[in-house]
Amino acid sequence: RQGYLYPRWAPDLNKGYGIPLFNYVYPLPNYVASLLHVFGISFIDGFKLSMFVALLLGAGFIYLWVRQFWGTWGGVVASVFYTYAPYHFLDIYIRGSVGEVWALGIFPAFLWSVTKLLKEENLLFLPVSSLFLSLIVFSHNILALMFFPLAVSYMFLIVILYRRDKKLFAIYYLLFTILLGLGLSAIFWLPAIFERQYVKGLEVFDYQRHFVEIYQIIFPSWGSGFSADQTTEGMSTQIGIANLLVSFAASLLMVFRKTAKRLRIVLFMLFWILFSIFLMLSISKPLWNAVPLIQYTQFPWRFLSLVILCAAFLAGSVVYVFQSRILVVFLILLSALLGIGYSNPAYYHMRDDNYYTSHPQFIEGTNSPGNAFNTSWFNENLAKATSLFEEKGEIVRINIAYFPGWQVFVDGRKVKTEIDADGLLRIERQSQDAKIEVRFNNTPVRDSGQIISLASCLVFFLLLLKYARARMSGTV
Repeated sequence: RQGYLYPRWAPDLNKGYGIPLFNYVYPLPNYVASLLHVFGISFIDGFKLSMFVALLLGAGFIYLWVRQFWGTWGGVVASVFYTYAPYHFLDIYIRGSVGEVWALGIFPAFLWSVTKLLKEENLLFLPVSSLFLSLIVFSHNILALMFFPLAVSYMFLIVILYRRDKKLFAIYYLLFTILLGLGLSAIFWLPAIFERQYVKGLEVFDYQRHFVEIYQIIFPSWGSGFSADQTTEGMSTQIGIANLLVSFAASLLMVFRKTAKRLRIVLFMLFWILFSIFLMLSISKPLWNAVPLIQYTQFPWRFLSLVILCAAFLAGSVVYVFQSRILVVFLILLSALLGIGYSNPAYYHMRDDNYYTSHPQFIEGTNSPGNAFNTSWFNENLAKATSLFEEKGEIVRINIAYFPGWQVFVDGRKVKTEIDADGLLRIERQSQDAKIEVRFNNTPVRDSGQIISLASCLVFFLLLLKYARARMSGTV
């Protein structure tokens, strides 16, 4: 509403000194909730409705994806298993991780789209797949990092299994999809990576404290505590009895009943389930230490997001083997009955938006665990800012936390800006009539991300236009 289509600075947080929160935090859920707020929905209800929409999208797209392999009823069963997976309810009712819920909603959308592209060579899905890939990045950058190896290996598998001819063209589509998807989302990930040294607290979690035990994965449990809490109130990291059963059953059935091509897909999904479980256990610590990139996922149990995706796919394969409507009903009831009990909030508070927009607990910090995203120079012991400018002798202190991009203009002329010992902006004292203006501009890295995303948007729309013309001319 202030005219910033892609905001990066949160001026009201951090005791009024501001922080570059949106330079690092995934933006898609904020756009969705803000759009809902435009129509009169409160921020709190918009937050909840946003997760509900993402949940529905995930249910719909995993149906479309799995249906391509296991038929209509296989898609229905997979949709139910994915939606009712305990980890889905954990993200919604315990963690409130709206970004992860959106990423889980778009994972199957990308897999559906890229399958249509590579199996059927439908070029409409070239830009569409790139769009979904970018939306995963915009939804949750950490889950995007986790999902990327699975997505790339899946795309190569589809090329190998279903493209007997034109394999080189299929690989070209694969690479182009990835590059365009990353290009569309460059406005977010490029500054987040190359400007991460300007903030502190991005690695506030010790991943070694969040490995899980094998019994925590297998046996049902539920609590509202933290993942490192070993009591009965600790956060649940279960896969879900229904998901475990169908994964095991699908593995056995496909070995004895179906073709080699479908067996390879089942084995691929089974591999990712087992590998994800391995990464959740402490025995994988040497791998975590050897590959520092994995450490950015912060919590090993986050790999449950890949487990429930692959398990839902395998659930559809069980229906495909037996072709039984009774089995379909049984599996749907099994998943729903075992999962629905987790769809309850730990607490319910009758609060309105004002509670969160005015309560010191939420606005005087950075609104993130460990006060992450605070600038590297900022003194966190400062008192709350009461004014924008403070004169101290020959110095004018500006109560804005320094971050690359802040510039000060006096009577329209840019002046030299320094950083004081508290990490705030300061300039030399000006005349009483001088007009001081503080602007937050882009850095070269942010400009580069913006240019790449705009160029990628142009390519995206040109591809859609090219497809539409080809469709009208009857060449596709």
